[in-house]
Amino acid sequence: MKMKPTITVADNGNLQIHIPMLIRRMRDRKTVIAPQALDGDIPGAQEPVQSAVLQALARAFSWADILESGQIKSISKLARTLDVDGSYVARILKLATLAPDIVEALINGEEPNGLSLAKLTQTFPEDWAEQRRQFGFATD
Repeated sequence: MKMKPTITVADNGNLQIHIPMLIRRMRDRKTVIAPQALDGDIPGAQEPVQSAVLQALARAFSWADILESGQIKSISKLARTLDVDGSYVARILKLATLAPDIVEALINGEEPNGLSLAKLTQTFPEDWAEQRRQFGFATD
């Protein structure tokens, strides 16, 4: 759900302007991401979620379904069918084993600063608590 900016007039006549935004650190620079203008979406505005991460998650769950359903019997056969490298398929498929709350946070664009697809596709533990710690989602 996108929040829109609001302008309200206080009892004393002062204007209060509320502009919802996210501040993200990307490549050691802070970027302000404003979801909407007063009259709708901002053309060309940066999205608050990383599209490469979302695309990889979608592929991971889709490919996992294909393998689990038996439509394709192996990762190597899937890679040949997709005409991509088998190691790429294996790295992306691993994303289907992420903790559900991590997946939800990624979909909502709420990942910790600095978490990228490159970091997500490196080796990570199967244990969800360990994943949370490794990727910066731990609340302890």
